[in-house]
Amino acid sequence: MSLKHTLPDDAVRIRIENSTNATECLMIRAVNEAAFGGSEEADLIDKLRGDQALISLVAERESAIVGHILFSRMWIKTACKLVPAVALAPVAVLPEQQRKGIGQRLIVQGLELLKNQGEEIVIVVGHPDYYPRFGFSSAKAMSLESPFPREAFMAMELVEGALRSVQGVVVYPTAFGL
Repeated sequence: MSLKHTLPDDAVRIRIENSTNATECLMIRAVNEAAFGGSEEADLIDKLRGDQALISLVAERESAIVGHILFSRMWIKTACKLVPAVALAPVAVLPEQQRKGIGQRLIVQGLELLKNQGEEIVIVVGHPDYYPRFGFSSAKAMSLESPFPREAFMAMELVEGALRSVQGVVVYPTAFGL
């Protein structure tokens, strides 16, 4: 998954969020509110922190947080079992820092960490022209039922064949309000 970055790697540092630092949590909230023009995603992050959050990364530039991504546990309810999966939501970059490769770096690094942790399936609801570059596909999600439009609902396998025999309904954490 080699993607071109538009900022030098040393200009932006990607690291794990320090969720015990109240100031950092407020900065993450501000990034999400600015990126999405409201508090809905920032509220979601606050609700997901703790048991449901698997990986939360920040992008720092000159000691300021300019981006954030959160991956949380979700499930696929099949006829006979619950299959673990990961929700990528949300990813946010300050508006003045967008289109510089920061979101891309957050996604790539997060997916790599998930793979190293043994995760197999990642689900995203997002722009169909953006997420396929990372390996997400609406075709991979065809056997999954969700409340989202087909073209925006995408899945990827971190382990080849992980979705091959999986058919069912996606179950998001209650924080998503679905």
